[in-house]
Amino acid sequence: MSSTATVTETVPETVAITAENVATLFPDVDTSLARSILPATGGGSTHEGSELEGYDEEQHPLGIAGETGAELSAAIEGVKRAAQRKLEQELGIKAEQVPIDKFEFLTRIHYLAPSDGKWGEHEVDYILFIQADVDVNPNPNEVQDTKYVTSDELKSMFSDPALKFTPWFKLICNSMLFEWWSHFGSATFNKYKGEQDIRRM
Repeated sequence: MSSTATVTETVPETVAITAENVATLFPDVDTSLARSILPATGGGSTHEGSELEGYDEEQHPLGIAGETGAELSAAIEGVKRAAQRKLEQELGIKAEQVPIDKFEFLTRIHYLAPSDGKWGEHEVDYILFIQADVDVNPNPNEVQDTKYVTSDELKSMFSDPALKFTPWFKLICNSMLFEWWSHFGSATFNKYKGEQDIRRM
């Protein structure tokens, strides 16, 4: 005599990742930014049906023609939009305080830098300058501290062993930033704008 048993297994429904889910699982994580850009339920991109659909808002710039562009002029405009978006996401600076047309493109830098023996950086960065009156409201998930400094104060901070800086930031400061900074806001700054070639570092 034989018998057959049928086993029915219930597979739990996949739950979409939303700001509310994250807030429930990790109450100490600030999800206010996610709540403003993600749908209340469902997850995924907030740009459904648009050219941004499916792209992660944390990429900088977004992987779309509007932010990467094939031509340098289109790429620069895309980087300006990405800079405006990241200033709001990381420093809480509202887009209207940093209009895209006020960003000045200087150059692109290709660089390679080790970091801690395990991680490093290898990328092409676009250098933009902007001068604006802004209200800073840092996102604690992105920014530990902020401070307004002069170029001389920043130079002295580099000699303080208690302070840590990324390899990229030190490299750009020591090679070009202080020179650009000394000309920013004057007619002589124009000679630094709009470089077509990529600087190799």
